[in-house]
Amino acid sequence: MHERMQRKKEVVDAKVGAAGTARGLFLIHTGNGKGKSSAAFGVLARALGHGMRAVVVQFVKSRSDTGEEVFFRAQPDVRWHVMGEGFTWETQDDAKDAAAARAAWETARQALADPTVDLVVLDEFTYALKYKWLAIEDVLAAIAARPAMQHLIVTGRAAPKELIEAADTVTDMVLVKHAFQNGVQAMPGIEW
Repeated sequence: MHERMQRKKEVVDAKVGAAGTARGLFLIHTGNGKGKSSAAFGVLARALGHGMRAVVVQFVKSRSDTGEEVFFRAQPDVRWHVMGEGFTWETQDDAKDAAAARAAWETARQALADPTVDLVVLDEFTYALKYKWLAIEDVLAAIAARPAMQHLIVTGRAAPKELIEAADTVTDMVLVKHAFQNGVQAMPGIEW
């Protein structure tokens, strides 16, 4: 056992030693499982702990009573924007949803171009691409042109292939089991 762990340590140490590049990272949290936004907000808390400044743009969500918003709005280094009209099955208005997505994208573009912003979180952003409210080419160009040390996290189901290819790290959240399937309502502090 000790020899195996020693070999593992040597492999890991070699990889750590070979990783000499420092730059802003582009992360995607996608998939059908719970935790995409929650994971992004965990990274946001970590970034704030390192003295970073952040912007959060929520693309689909329209409610302003979530625990994460209440908490992060109280942080002086976070600008929080709730810009959605609500989930599409609720709104049933593609034109209104598309207009909201374009307005949110303008806010996001400004953050992506701002060298004083260390982390940008685009929450539920993949839907704006899935429903063709935004052009993937424009999005990829803005992502590529962001400041060199700026980090970006995109959340949402069904991340398009082009976005995945541009990202540095992609996590696919897989649903194994969810309380809602057994009739349990969305609970404050867990779901919102």
